[in-house]
Amino acid sequence: MNMDADTYKQLRRAPIFAGLPDTPPAWMAAGEIIEAPAGTLLVKEGERTGYFAVLLEGELRITRTYDNQEVLMAVGKPVLHFGELPFLLDAAWFSTCWVSKPAKFFRFNEATFWRMMGESPVTAREVFRMAALRMRNVEGYSQQREKLASLGTMAAGLAHELNNPASAARRAAAHLKVATDKVQSHLCYLSEILGHDDWRHLIDASQDAEARLEKAPVLGHLERSDRAEVIAAWLKAHGIADGWELAPSFVSAGLDEAWLEALAGKLPAAGLVDSVSWLEARLSLKLLLGEIDQSTGRIAELVKAVKSYSYMDQSPMQKVDVHEGLESTLTMLGHKLKNVTVVRAYDRSIPPIMAYGSELNQVWTNLIDNAIDAINGKGKICVGTSLEHNQLVVEIVDYGAGIPPDVQAHLFEPFYTTKPVGSGTGLGLIISNRIVADRHGGEIEFESKPGETRFKVRLPVSQGGG
Repeated sequence: MNMDADTYKQLRRAPIFAGLPDTPPAWMAAGEIIEAPAGTLLVKEGERTGYFAVLLEGELRITRTYDNQEVLMAVGKPVLHFGELPFLLDAAWFSTCWVSKPAKFFRFNEATFWRMMGESPVTAREVFRMAALRMRNVEGYSQQREKLASLGTMAAGLAHELNNPASAARRAAAHLKVATDKVQSHLCYLSEILGHDDWRHLIDASQDAEARLEKAPVLGHLERSDRAEVIAAWLKAHGIADGWELAPSFVSAGLDEAWLEALAGKLPAAGLVDSVSWLEARLSLKLLLGEIDQSTGRIAELVKAVKSYSYMDQSPMQKVDVHEGLESTLTMLGHKLKNVTVVRAYDRSIPPIMAYGSELNQVWTNLIDNAIDAINGKGKICVGTSLEHNQLVVEIVDYGAGIPPDVQAHLFEPFYTTKPVGSGTGLGLIISNRIVADRHGGEIEFESKPGETRFKVRLPVSQGGG
């Protein structure tokens, strides 16, 4: 659709779109405006719509059924967005949505949703933040509740993980404008001062500096600071103001005062200040573009991990490489692994198995999350795979205090938890056991002693679950 200015202005009032640029991004063209009269049923609990939407006008009522009783969960007002949870969870809707007042909303499909998440980090961060908030408010059936709780934890972590590269990219973009303006400004002055040979020397120096930048080693903080101080002193001695601001760019490129002195000897004195400032601005542009590339690359990796974790666009039962599932799970739990060493012991010769990929990922999430909690978020855990008697074995090992004998007998009982109130539902292991045993014909076993707890998930290689 062609996005008119008024509609786009209205969409940008929504928190998830508040950080978008002044012109509509390309992915918005795939959306459509829908109008619905009061009483329209938009989606029923348990259905899959395949759409993400933002309410522009009117009102929605969101309900959920508990024990055959319909309970009002929320009243949706304009700029409310909805439909992200089924995509993030790869699940059906957990509630029913009605139009209570004539409504107009903007919607698009799942493919566009993931494109939005990949191309707009500010929007992705807000979607994850709101997803985490909504999942804390959702109650429901025991299995759905545990799955939502797991994703709530990961969504909050992903919001944090996305915030760092998104903020870095935003800062770099702001500095990029300043650096571009500096390049243009100094060019204007230099065009009146430098001759043909002078320009050749300056361009050669710029190309040499950029080549050095690509190969420059990473310096420690003290060494970097010392080198910057020397270069700042050289710049000041040659009449270049604010040399302490320019010096870091030259240090990053591995340049020293001898290199700058050689360049100064080839240029007219009247053009030295602008020449050096122009050169620094060029290096700054390269550095900032590198920061943006690194930051957006990290965001793309996180979005890719979410898609892999949920097995988006794939049938429920399929050939699954458990190593990919384990790795995407570790990525999703990255915010909890900051102070944890993960030792991998994979047998990569193990063939793919027929399985429900997203459900197995829920098992890995529960077991790895428990292992992290067992070592209080600091220390070492091991994740390994092996093949034993036509069974694929996944092992999750932690080196915490161990599980007390009196607790071991209750591990697979519903609602039994040793975590603080509000931190655990007591459903993780029972749901994991049902997924492994009932859905895949496998089993979960464990052994624990002080200093080591080992969980083993055994899955048949020759067949999938039922």
